[in-house]
Amino acid sequence: MTEPSVRWGILATGGIAAAFTADLVAASHSGSAAGPDAEVVAVASRSQDSADAFAERFGIPRAYGDWNALAEDGDIDVVYVATPHSAHRVAAGLCLEAGRNVLCEKAFTLNAREAGELVALAKARGSFLMEAMWMYCNPLVRRLKALVDDGAIGEVRHVQADFGLAGPFASSHRLRDPAQGGGALLDLGVYPVSFAQLLLGEPSDVTARSMLSAEGVDLQTGALLSWDSGALASLHCSIVGGTATAASVTGSGGRIDIPHGFFFPDRFVLHRDGRDPEEFTADPADGPRTSLRHEAAEVMRALRAGETESPLVPLDGTLAVMRTLDAIRDRVGVRYPGEAPEADRAGELTPV
Repeated sequence: MTEPSVRWGILATGGIAAAFTADLVAASHSGSAAGPDAEVVAVASRSQDSADAFAERFGIPRAYGDWNALAEDGDIDVVYVATPHSAHRVAAGLCLEAGRNVLCEKAFTLNAREAGELVALAKARGSFLMEAMWMYCNPLVRRLKALVDDGAIGEVRHVQADFGLAGPFASSHRLRDPAQGGGALLDLGVYPVSFAQLLLGEPSDVTARSMLSAEGVDLQTGALLSWDSGALASLHCSIVGGTATAASVTGSGGRIDIPHGFFFPDRFVLHRDGRDPEEFTADPADGPRTSLRHEAAEVMRALRAGETESPLVPLDGTLAVMRTLDAIRDRVGVRYPGEAPEADRAGELTPV
């Protein structure tokens, strides 16, 4: 029996919204995992002109110059929220209040308080909610996690990951704007933190240092996370220097290296004590490394199964990452407009 089409709404019209929509449309035309039963039926922007141009570009039938109109569109099954993360709480909240299911870009929100509000709202409405952490849905990353969980390298002792862009970014750029949640940590650092916590869960302690901009956002941040098991994670993010975006996971009996692009890898190498290295490569059938279709396919699978969250990107894990990001910002002194120092971010961690 043919599955019913999942009807998508796109909230925002920037670069990541275009990339996601292009992948969704391409997948629906190719009959792959995210299609042909995916349909993009509406788009919204704060500008009607922007919404109209986006709709024309991708052949979307309805374009709204108002977020509320998209949220109230009852012919939409799920909304992809692709605004800057400073607007995620408002945008995703509008959709959840209206009974829509939501896939929300990362960083999920500005802080853990906002994230908790969205999760509580989704649960109260019985709606599906997922962070668009595409790394967690990547087939090769899932293979790496399975190897680690199966004990291929023994007990995890250390995780290293970095993500940096060379810049420079002007002071007017969103990455330098506190009002838009600027800085390296929420835009880039969410990946190394999420990678470490995918393998080790929430840390018991956080140490961090940053180089701050004149505007008060972090230009680069280094964090050391620790767990009661003795495991450590050394993480780095930057908007003032390009990095290899490499990662490694060291265990008591071996190591896994991702030489580049750890959050969308094309290969990784497993080193086991006393054995020859084993290379694992991406399956060409899974599509380009940059494809966002795997997270779309997971959302659609969950919706068809009647699930309100994804086991690949669980809400508890998203909340745990937000608590760690809050703790790092607390250590380095980054606070965004409107945040109270204690109400939004106490710097406390709740180990899982």
